[in-house]
Amino acid sequence: MNILVTGGAGFIGSHLCDRLLAEGNQVTVVDNLVLGSKANIAHLIDHKQFHFYEEDVVNQEKMLPIFEDGHFDMVYHLAANSDIQKGGKDPQVDYSLTFNTTFNILQLMKTFEVRKLFFASTSAIFGEAQGNLDENYGPLQPVSNYGAGKLASEAFISAFSATYQIQTWITRFPNVVGERFTHGVIFDFVKKLRQNPNELEVLGNGEQCKPYIYVKDLVDGIQFVIQHTNERYNVYNLGPESRTKVKEIAQMVIEEMGLNAIIHYTGGDRGWVGDVPEFKYNLSKINSLGWHASRSSNDAVRIAIQKALGK
Repeated sequence: MNILVTGGAGFIGSHLCDRLLAEGNQVTVVDNLVLGSKANIAHLIDHKQFHFYEEDVVNQEKMLPIFEDGHFDMVYHLAANSDIQKGGKDPQVDYSLTFNTTFNILQLMKTFEVRKLFFASTSAIFGEAQGNLDENYGPLQPVSNYGAGKLASEAFISAFSATYQIQTWITRFPNVVGERFTHGVIFDFVKKLRQNPNELEVLGNGEQCKPYIYVKDLVDGIQFVIQHTNERYNVYNLGPESRTKVKEIAQMVIEEMGLNAIIHYTGGDRGWVGDVPEFKYNLSKINSLGWHASRSSNDAVRIAIQKALGK
């Protein structure tokens, strides 16, 4: 297919581009490089089926000719603010980069009659809900601006899908780790220990417990859902069936760096405003299709640490 990937120079987006090109698609990337990097797609620039535009998705004037010339069969929409802490400090960040990017893409798809959409959503839409959360859980009450931006995006995608006959696939995934990542707990721990190899400050009490998925497993899951479902509107949770505590990540980072650092916990059940201390959701829907993450949460974390250290 002829595919547009928004945010395709980012951490997840660049891995997705690798996969889409390997499957024989023509891929066009639009990325403003706020969080993405040309280094992530440097190996793709000379690929005859790859095209890159350094543009902002919310800029209608710049996006119109890209859609007009592109004749896209499908859009993979990943462009968003993925730094929850940054969005918590300034709500305009997620309003502009997480919600408005989605709304603008939907308007462009309507105008140019693009009938297939993939949207990268998140477990952050569930907020602090407890239990084994499935795709139909509600009401949804996100506690971060990022989660709110994604949930608002899902609402408009649902409406556009019904009104303008856009076939949609949405996957909601937890913390994603692996090569090319630019922020997150692993990234922060490595940075702190390089600055002070003797002590590691951990925000919260270290008991925060969430699933972590390796980026290549995530891309596998995305493509599996798209290739094995054909409803008008498809929503799936993605992730491993295990979880990892922050204190376990801290120990693994110290171990992989060959250090004997002392861990200092700042206390409290979370690291920052908008941080969800514990999360687990139901994967029975995606598992029933035949997909399981090939790596556990701990294995994903370990691989990501090693990649961050250049091992």
